[in-house]
Formats: sequence, structure tokens, C-alpha cells
Amino acid sequence: MSKGLAAALQEWKIQEKEFHQLQESHRLYLQKLEEVSKLQKYVAGSIAHQKKNLKDNLKSLKKFSKGLTEEENNVVEETKERIRNMPNLILQMETFLPKKNGIYLSLVLGSVNVNLPTKDAKAEYKDEYERFKLYVTVILFLLSFICCFFVNYRFLDALLNFLLVWYYCTLTIRETILISNGSRIKGWWVFHHYITTFLSGVMLTW
Repeated sequence: MSKGLAAALQEWKIQEKEFHQLQESHRLYLQKLEEVSKLQKYVAGSIAHQKKNLKDNLKSLKKFSKGLTEEENNVVEETKERIRNMPNLILQMETFLPKKNGIYLSLVLGSVNVNLPTKDAKAEYKDEYERFKLYVTVILFLLSFICCFFVNYRFLDALLNFLLVWYYCTLTIRETILISNGSRIKGWWVFHHYITTFLSGVMLTW
């Protein structure tokens, strides 16, 4: 057997061994995904149960607001305060769990889960959103400048308005996804993008 053929066969054996390791890793990956899915359902159910119990516990404690000793009253007030703080902790847990999309995302995307699983993924998506705004804004500014001062064609004007409609539609979708993942984007900011989308559509079809 020639040295070249022997080297090629040896390389194939190494690759085949690596492929078997890859298959095992992929099998483990699918197994972990299944475990995560089951755990998500369990945690979501537990959170719903906790929310219901919190309301019931708070109602029960309110019945004992009179006729208590000072020590008992302190215990009740301390317990009430802890109950009031728990919804904030539960909300933090819910930001990492799949949840039902709002009306807008349901109309656009259906029932696809848009909740990002980690803080790094959320931060990366937010950075991508900011880059998207910057790049498209520059393109729109240049195209607007050209249409205004150099070229006066109906085609370019329609293209500009089409890009505006696409841009603001995409922004509203991305912003709604960010809000679903815990971003504190102001409502007026998203609302003015809805208005701009509508006005751009009117200009496109005018």
C-alpha cells in the first residue's frame, strides 16, 4: 500500500471517529433539549400555582388584621411584605420562560416562541436591533438626499417609501420581541413607529 493511500485511510479513520463522537454529542443535545422543554413546562406550571397561592395567602392574612398582639402583628406585616415582593421575583423568572405572544406578534409570527433563553442572547439581539436601525437609517438618509436634490423619478420615490414601510414594520416586530424579553422600551416609542408605518404606506400608495 502506498504512503499516500495509507495516509488518506488513516485520515478517514480519524474523521470517522470524530463523526461518531459528533453523533453522540448530538444525541445528548437532543436529550437535553427534551429535558429543558419538560422543565420549562414544570416551572411554568409551578409559577402559575405560586401566583394563585400568593393571592389566597394575602387574602387570608387580611382577615387577621385586628385583635392581634404586637408580636403577631409584626409577623403578619412581615409576611405580607414578603408576599408583595414575590411577584417581582416571579416576573424575573418568567422573562426566561416561553410565553404566549401578544396580539401583534401572533398576527405576524403565529405561535412561534420569541423568548430568548439567556441574558447574552437578549443582549446580542438588542445590539443587532441597534445596528439594524443605524445601517438602515443611513441608507434611507442617502436615498432621501438623492431623491430630493439629484434625481426626481417616481420609481426611486416609490422605492424610498417601500423601504420606509419595510423598515418601520420590521422595527415594530423587533421592538415587540425585545419587550417580550424584558426590554424597557417606552410605549410611545413603539406607537409612533406604528403611526409612521401607516403614513409611509399612505405615501407609497398615494
